[in-house]
Amino acid sequence: MLGLRRSSAHLYKTIKFVALQKQLSTSAIHFDVANVSSDTYSKIYNVDVSELNRPLDNFQRRHLGPSPENTEKMLKLMNYKDLDSFINKVVPKNILIKRQLQLDAPLDGFSENEMLENLKKIANKNNYKVKNYIGKGYYGTILPPVIKRNLVESPEWYTSYTPYQPEISQGRLESLLNFQTVVTELTGLPVANASLLDEGTSAGEALLLSFYSAKKKKTKYAIDKNIHPQTKSVLLSRANPFNIEIVEIDFNNVENTIAALEDPQVCGCLLQYPDTNGSILSPEILLKYSNIIHENKGLFSVASDLLALTLLKPPSEFGADIVLGSSQRFGVPLGYGGPHAAFFAVQKKLNRRIPGRIVGVSKDRLGKPALRLAIQTREQHIKRDKATSNICTAQALLANVAANYAVYHGPKGLTDIAKRIYGMTSILAEEIKSANSKGNLINESWFDTLTVELKDGQTSKEFLQRAFNEFNINIFAVDKKTISLSLDETTTMEDLNALVALFTDKSNDTVSNYVKTKTPLKEFPIHLRRTNDFLKQEVFNIHHSETAMLRYLHRLQSRDLSLANSMIPLGSCTMKLNATTEMIPMTWPQFANIHPFQPIDQVKGYQEMINSFEKDLCSITGFDGCSLQPNSGAQGEYAGLRTIKAYLESINQGNRNICLIPISAHGTNPASSAMCNFKVIPVNCLENGALDLIDLRQKAKLHKDNLATAMITYPSTYGLFEEGIKEAINIVHNFGGQVYLDGANMNAQVGLTSPGDLGADVCHLNCHKTFSIPHGGGGPAGAPICVKSHLVPFLPRHDVVTMLSDIGSEESIKPVSSAAYGNALVIPISYTYIKMMGSKGLPFSSVIAMLNANYMMKRLQSHYEILFIDGSDKSFDHCAHEFILDLRMYKKHGIEAIDVAKRLQDYGFHAPTLAFPVPGTLMVEPTESENLEELDRFVNTMISIKSEIDAYIRGKSNGLLIKNAPHSLEDLITSTDWETRGYTREQAAYPLPHLKYNKFWPTVTRLDDTYGDLNLICTCPSVEEVANEIN
Repeated sequence: MLGLRRSSAHLYKTIKFVALQKQLSTSAIHFDVANVSSDTYSKIYNVDVSELNRPLDNFQRRHLGPSPENTEKMLKLMNYKDLDSFINKVVPKNILIKRQLQLDAPLDGFSENEMLENLKKIANKNNYKVKNYIGKGYYGTILPPVIKRNLVESPEWYTSYTPYQPEISQGRLESLLNFQTVVTELTGLPVANASLLDEGTSAGEALLLSFYSAKKKKTKYAIDKNIHPQTKSVLLSRANPFNIEIVEIDFNNVENTIAALEDPQVCGCLLQYPDTNGSILSPEILLKYSNIIHENKGLFSVASDLLALTLLKPPSEFGADIVLGSSQRFGVPLGYGGPHAAFFAVQKKLNRRIPGRIVGVSKDRLGKPALRLAIQTREQHIKRDKATSNICTAQALLANVAANYAVYHGPKGLTDIAKRIYGMTSILAEEIKSANSKGNLINESWFDTLTVELKDGQTSKEFLQRAFNEFNINIFAVDKKTISLSLDETTTMEDLNALVALFTDKSNDTVSNYVKTKTPLKEFPIHLRRTNDFLKQEVFNIHHSETAMLRYLHRLQSRDLSLANSMIPLGSCTMKLNATTEMIPMTWPQFANIHPFQPIDQVKGYQEMINSFEKDLCSITGFDGCSLQPNSGAQGEYAGLRTIKAYLESINQGNRNICLIPISAHGTNPASSAMCNFKVIPVNCLENGALDLIDLRQKAKLHKDNLATAMITYPSTYGLFEEGIKEAINIVHNFGGQVYLDGANMNAQVGLTSPGDLGADVCHLNCHKTFSIPHGGGGPAGAPICVKSHLVPFLPRHDVVTMLSDIGSEESIKPVSSAAYGNALVIPISYTYIKMMGSKGLPFSSVIAMLNANYMMKRLQSHYEILFIDGSDKSFDHCAHEFILDLRMYKKHGIEAIDVAKRLQDYGFHAPTLAFPVPGTLMVEPTESENLEELDRFVNTMISIKSEIDAYIRGKSNGLLIKNAPHSLEDLITSTDWETRGYTREQAAYPLPHLKYNKFWPTVTRLDDTYGDLNLICTCPSVEEVANEIN
């Protein structure tokens, strides 16, 4: 029984859905079939010059690596004559659909120039010239051109991967260490992570950290009613699965606040400093609140503003355990809400519970200082369903922007910006207090934000309309008769004059008089003022000219391996081309300068793009509805599971709390399930890598009364197309569960099959994998979720703004991220990728990705064992888009997978995915963007390394090459033990001839991971520490 719905409309939808499922399984479906033959590939790739209706700058031949002639050679190696016959063998017959995609684009796709012209027309529909004073955690900022050109727009920065291989990642590790240092210096807390997704989700992390610290026994969490409204929404979302009661109180009312915080069921609290209305509570009152929370053994959390903290007393002075917020105003564009790097700092006692990644200082083989990601045992891929956070991808690229903004301006520059903002806000405050003002100033203290109660019966709607019509200004309506506004770095003297005129209705020369008389700006109140210096480290005090900054950015970039250097063959990561045409619009002001709370009639460009993008994703996935709100893969998982949970509750089946997950799954699957308070039941895999359908059926049957969902990755995490996926989906459905198909490996499905065609109910998409958003060294990401019609009403909406697309309903789950459309600024990247590939071209992304993988695998099969392909059970003759090199047999000889990973760096390659999904292995994914020459270069490298493994096993002297890898320039030039190593410098540095022509050098030798974890240092050295080293 499905149970009773709350409405007849929902009952109808359920019946209709069940009927549709039966129809799909019993009758033939007629649709246009995608043609993926070699002949079609040649026509897509090579434009006939006589086809005057097709521009010659077609995108497919720029994105797809192998030429038609290359594919013919590759197919011949595997005994195939055509791409179509190859795909018919790789993808099981019952899975291969080839449903032609219905995209909002020409069948052949837009050419590159057509795409830019088309997108420019759309972008110009956004009102990007309006002056935004909306605030609420989003502020105008100036991205220094040297950082824009040499970081944001630089492929050496945005195409790199998360720095798990530290020897070839020292540049961005240094930059992220700078970010952590900025956060610790300004908050006063000793430990910070290398960024989170946004301020709202960071507050959610603080909530759950407090809850878990209380061993889940305290079920109340206190929040100030004056936190940002979007943060409040995300807190309600995160609290819901655990039945945590959010207690909202006015922290300005001391007596009521003390009474609420003394409740023994309160596990912690969160306040905004300064609050969303601009007011600043005194540190003495905050210390009192902190003491009460600590006496109650709870955690005291503060949401703050890094720029304000250059003037304000740091939260550490009133006992904060956690300080969080957004670093957006450190040079990161508004971007309609994201991506922005959140920060999260904690007291030392919480350093092994802090969510996200931490950069720490360690040492390399030579004993030299080197950086790495520290204490990774906290992460969800280790802790799985025991994790207290599902954070994986964060916002590394934007954290690097913020860090280098701080480096460029230095402590004085940052303080000067803050002082000017405060001074200008104070001028405006005085005018609003004047007799001829149209409002009464509510807040008595401020940094950049003023809240005003309107006079004379004027409504907020009327005031906002006048501000826009007469002054081209946007401000925020708090309620029907109260407005607020926030000044920022971009506010000029002319802007301030306009604001004064808006509030006083007169031509005002107040600001001009300040300039003429050289009147000093008002100073920040002494009782709130910071008294200690910050950012005294050298890096923040020497790179203030553009020349110096340019060279510093270049130095950092040159220490990192990115797609600009070589293929990054990381399995399950899909490091494909991030095309320049796709990246260009990201810094257009038409997209970058849009506040997420601007009225709908000012964001018609975003609305058009988003609606078209959602439609395309529904066609690609075979689903009926889409939400673009999740801003990382893990957030997509969370949103999808929450949507399922809400649906089950709507049909009176909220008791269903079991989530079945294969043991091969990525760690975010069980971690996200835990975030939804589901109980994870692991499902076995067979020895050949396939999902154990017998075990799945037994566990689904055992838990039939409480089965909520199963999370299945397809193709599997092992890179295999399993014939039994439809049976697996049917098993879960038959026992009352919903099926979540993880979209991590969607790059093998596009245009060939889809989660919806397979019968799943929901999936998330990693746009930073399948749809070309760059990894950015660890973020940003984009992770839309797509769902069947019965789940559409439960997709997340937003509590501050109206959605641009028609999704969700009154039954929508609470927002899962701060902005309505998550990382909206990177949507143009995936949008342009899909539009330029077109319905005909897009399936070839999957086809060529699988061709590349199987070609490499075929060449390597005589040198390495391929997991699940070379076994006695020949269930799989092909991989999908990735394959696993099994190195476990070498462990008994002293060689491990990590040795191969490190030696690959000497050959100029980033290692494939190490020890996932199987320990002791490397998982290789070449993507469709790599040409034949690069594929062969990697294969030849692996063959060469195999000879070095053999030499080590046989006891030859040159066998130590692999154990000492990687070899830095410093090692080659300054080490004095070369005569005893048993191999030459040339063998270490130039093992293959092409490296003498093009060589990427690791900047340090192999790191000591254990030392780094036992001696945790996660900030830049202080001036005193540097002085001591010198002396």
